[in-house]
Amino acid sequence: MSTPEFVDVEGPMFVADPFDVEEPQVHAAWLPPEAFRSLGARRVLVHGDGPLVDTVLDEVARACARYGGRMWHSPSWDVDVDLVLTLRRADALPSSTAQAARAAGEAALIDDGRTLGDEGFLLARAGDVTVVLADAPAGLLYGLFHVVRLCAAAFDPARPPELHRPALRRRMLNHWDNVAVHPVMGQVERGYAGGSIFWRDGRPRGDLARLRAYGRLLAASGINAISVNNVNVARAEARLLTDRLGDVAEIADVLRLYGIRVHLSVTFAAPVALGGLSTADPADEAVRAWWAATTRAVYERIPDFGGYVVKADSEGQPGPFTYGRDHADGANLLAEALAPHGGVVHWRAFVYDHHQDWRDRSTDRARAAYDHFTPLDGRFRTNVVLQVKFGPVDFQVREPVSPVLAALPATRVAVEFQVTQEYTGQQRHICHLGPWWSEVLRFAPWGPGGRTIADVATGEKGEGGGLVAVANTGDDPFWTGHPLAQANLYTFGRLAWDPRLDPRAVLDEWMTLTFPPSATADPELVRRTLHEIMDDSWRTYERYTAPLGVGFMVHPGDHYGPDVDGYEYSRWGTYHFADRDGVGVDRSRASGTGFAGQYPPYWADVYESPERCPDELLLFFHHVSYTHVLHSGSTVIQHIYDTHFAGVEEVEAMRRRWQTLNGMIDPAVYVRVAERLDEQVRSAIEWRDQINTYFLRKSGVPDAHGRRIY
Repeated sequence: MSTPEFVDVEGPMFVADPFDVEEPQVHAAWLPPEAFRSLGARRVLVHGDGPLVDTVLDEVARACARYGGRMWHSPSWDVDVDLVLTLRRADALPSSTAQAARAAGEAALIDDGRTLGDEGFLLARAGDVTVVLADAPAGLLYGLFHVVRLCAAAFDPARPPELHRPALRRRMLNHWDNVAVHPVMGQVERGYAGGSIFWRDGRPRGDLARLRAYGRLLAASGINAISVNNVNVARAEARLLTDRLGDVAEIADVLRLYGIRVHLSVTFAAPVALGGLSTADPADEAVRAWWAATTRAVYERIPDFGGYVVKADSEGQPGPFTYGRDHADGANLLAEALAPHGGVVHWRAFVYDHHQDWRDRSTDRARAAYDHFTPLDGRFRTNVVLQVKFGPVDFQVREPVSPVLAALPATRVAVEFQVTQEYTGQQRHICHLGPWWSEVLRFAPWGPGGRTIADVATGEKGEGGGLVAVANTGDDPFWTGHPLAQANLYTFGRLAWDPRLDPRAVLDEWMTLTFPPSATADPELVRRTLHEIMDDSWRTYERYTAPLGVGFMVHPGDHYGPDVDGYEYSRWGTYHFADRDGVGVDRSRASGTGFAGQYPPYWADVYESPERCPDELLLFFHHVSYTHVLHSGSTVIQHIYDTHFAGVEEVEAMRRRWQTLNGMIDPAVYVRVAERLDEQVRSAIEWRDQINTYFLRKSGVPDAHGRRIY
């Protein structure tokens, strides 16, 4: 291993990347140097070999050089150490202290099969030594970042042994990045943090140091897979599969150092667009041969390539329907090409009619994925992962869990979240999504006490599809545009590792790492204030935007800001049907679209009934009068008024709380968040006034408290 040069940093929160001192400074996010203080002040032995072990060595060497610790790598002499990071089945440890530590770890490992897997690790105390024990190098890497996460607590003599293994094998980010700037979608579709990390002006960015820094952040949160281009594949992106494969390989070579496998979004029409064939029909032997040969070439250049991501027959993207085939035919075509190499195809279930007639109330976009895919259950190859959005419509701040997730027992299913805040404030608003995702993962579609959505994603024996999320990062110095939006990315990775984690505890981890005690004037005050701002921010956003699960009401195109009727008479199928008598979409079996009947019996019965349906989803499932009384005791119309006034008050309180941190944290972070909070207050007021005014004029029912509505 070559020891890196150590670079002095300026300020507590921004770092010059240690792998290229010429790189401009970027925000260190949840890996500032101070987060490594406890580790770096120790005597550390790293035992093992391989590229990922070299990455561990780089991390430890840098921390020790900064904070006065010492590091050894498989020395031939006996040493006393505080921390041992060792592969469990490596050759004999040369240090008697390390040998004793590993033996203690072995003794603590009481588990069926006594295996940690490719990514798991054991953290245990052995006398005065902390030991991280892993079966494979990736486990050592994750174990190292866990030690960093724990800070001094990792060296507590009373700490009991901990076994850590990821619940989900695939924890993936989808980047919706365009190689060339698209005239409609821009550089990053639904990107709110600047341009692409990977691409610029139609070519690779070439910022390998920043890319490696990104890999560190992802690995430290638990993410192990990434797709590097938009699922809406345009001409430039299509060529990444063939003559521009070297550009993808360059990214893979960097991210591999942190255990991250690269995937590629491809167009179903690739045999025509790239291969010169006259058809992309899955049943055509020439098409099958083209995909097999092309995929083989990919693996020759990128041996650990993860596989393909496909959006087909949706919103204008080509697919198997053109040839009279179905989604199983299309997905299996690519799966067959990937199977010899161990790859998977993520086939997105986001398929619906985007040319709906708003006059036809029998058509329901929410039904579409279920109607398309449930008849195909059992027909997909084992290396097909059906990627299903967590809700039936489109990443709204509140919608029911998609019934598709409970309807495909013979298919590998991945749950898709959206970390980029398309409908939740676009990283101009503080909206911590961890509590929402946790609700989804803990939802039991067969009824209380039954299997959960997390169980579906995990699958039998861990063979499920995992979790996937649309990324929220870009080339902004703060990575996510809004510094506090970094918490959503970190939380997604941690919940993908363990869906049972408490999202508030995960948020606390992020705060402690991002604003470590050595970098703040009053760390407890900073953390307490951040919790006051962020803990309930998702529900605050819900209060001042679309009420009771009705969704949308946003400006078409950019999806930012209120426009109550913006989609009401459009082709996109996202309606609220507000009239003088009431509001909401009738999705009941008795009188509506029948969507409620797509759920297993317990929830089908709950959602069918306006009396039993949860308040927060009432308008998603039912058209009710403005005077309908909610479980809360409020009427629908008064709830709309009250929550929109309350939401603005809560955002104004967020801003006041943030102002108390002036001078306690990095000035650049403070200023950026303060600017974003000013915009959030302005936008929340606009939401409040437009929504309340619209419904006052529709209903004619005044606010019971006499507040000003226009």
